[in-house]
Amino acid sequence: MFVLLIVLSAVFICLRRRRKFTNLFRQPDIENEEDKNVGTLLFDLSTIGTATNNFSDTNKLGEGGFGSVYKGVLPNSQEIAVKRLSAGSKQGLLEFKNEVVFLAKLQHRNLVRLLGFCLEHEEMLLVYEFLYNTSLDKFLFDPMKNRLLDWGRRYNIIEGIARGLLYLHQDSPLKIIHRDLKTNNVLLDQYMNPKISDFGLAKLFDEDKTRGIASRIAGTYGYMAPEYAIHGHISTKSDVFSFGVLVLEIVTGRRITDFTGSGYAANLLSYAWKHWNAGKALHLMDRSLGDQYDRQEASRCIHMGLLCVQEDRTKRPSMELVVLMLSGHSVTVSTPSVPAYLVQGSATTEVDVDSGNRNSNPPNGESSYQCEEKSNSVSINDVTISEVGPR
Repeated sequence: MFVLLIVLSAVFICLRRRRKFTNLFRQPDIENEEDKNVGTLLFDLSTIGTATNNFSDTNKLGEGGFGSVYKGVLPNSQEIAVKRLSAGSKQGLLEFKNEVVFLAKLQHRNLVRLLGFCLEHEEMLLVYEFLYNTSLDKFLFDPMKNRLLDWGRRYNIIEGIARGLLYLHQDSPLKIIHRDLKTNNVLLDQYMNPKISDFGLAKLFDEDKTRGIASRIAGTYGYMAPEYAIHGHISTKSDVFSFGVLVLEIVTGRRITDFTGSGYAANLLSYAWKHWNAGKALHLMDRSLGDQYDRQEASRCIHMGLLCVQEDRTKRPSMELVVLMLSGHSVTVSTPSVPAYLVQGSATTEVDVDSGNRNSNPPNGESSYQCEEKSNSVSINDVTISEVGPR
């Protein structure tokens, strides 16, 4: 009798878990976006297990907040990357659903491609195209590998990320805010082309909505826009802020948090702002580049990055305007205003990148909050685009 109860209990638990997985794509917050496309992506566990050598450590590519990623090879010799989400995690379930539902519908050369998924024996597996060069942070912040990122590649990466975001915000079948754009969520293929990944925190918006309030604030410190991090207000301009941080990281080769506790600046945004105000924006350039970069493109990226990280979200450009700027179109853009997270008390400290010296006041007696960087402005003649509020 005791054994029978154990067996019945086990059957009940299995059925309940299977029902949980079955209902995963029937939850109302995605509103029937789980159409027939999702059903065609199903993999069986044995196939993935064989492909990854039963998830061996030698196949492990890395580990994230929701689980581990493994390299695998399918029977047809196709290489894949398999994300194995942590079992029993509510966040894991939400991430799984978002990834499958969104990526099943999204097709863009600058978004990672989902090949399929598996829900079997409590396993939650996502199968992606395999990208040879893993993530951007592995190159950008490595003192040896960053030399492989010459200026042409960096500019191409910035432009590709911008086009991917524009697709999510405006051109895709769904209107999506990514919410977790950062260097390790940008993957690189064998030609160093960027692909935005990790849609676990992504938020779906109705076509006629431009903003909302998140029920749960989640993301990565330094990349979250202040209105989202503090008040939960979310919009496409939240992603624009994260993109601006990324641009400044790519240009400088420094992490957003590199200056914490340094005495030079509170963070990369403050550091970049001081150089911009001092008329020395190009001193921000990654030293590994030497002088091998296009000065006009570099100035354009720094200007654009500072526009994207402005504290006032209504002043940040849309991704449509950003793509126009990067494509070399002549557009009228404003001078950047104060970036978010600027520490007021250190605003008058100037940092000289070349000498490492710090002066108590900005040059020429200018206020540290004046922005008169004429040489770094994007030149403007042919097309004028004005933005007075959120899209």
